[in-house]
Amino acid sequence: MPYAAFGLVMLALWIFCIVDVLTAEDHAVRHLPRIGWILIVLLIPTVGSLLWLILGRPQGPMRPQSRTHPSAYSEYDRPGRQIPQNPEDDEAFLRQCRERAEEQRRIAKQQRIEREQREP
Repeated sequence: MPYAAFGLVMLALWIFCIVDVLTAEDHAVRHLPRIGWILIVLLIPTVGSLLWLILGRPQGPMRPQSRTHPSAYSEYDRPGRQIPQNPEDDEAFLRQCRERAEEQRRIAKQQRIEREQREP
């Protein structure tokens, strides 16, 4: 029984290290390129996982997931996003939306009339 628990702990460590290597940023990984650490962790599971945690893992209390976008919804943070980029395109789009809505209303009205005619 203790061997099974030890095996589960080693499996969990191995999976954690694989995911950690895959999600680490290239410039933050230490001593080897990221692909080298992936190979080491995959080919030598227990020792490779420990080596990754000791030698390769980026240092620091918090590792940001992405340095390019400060929030998960970066497209909403863009200054001036509510302003149409090209007013002519925006007007054409709104006109197209209105025409489609009118067409859908016309079809719905026609279907309603046909349904009423079928039902006595």
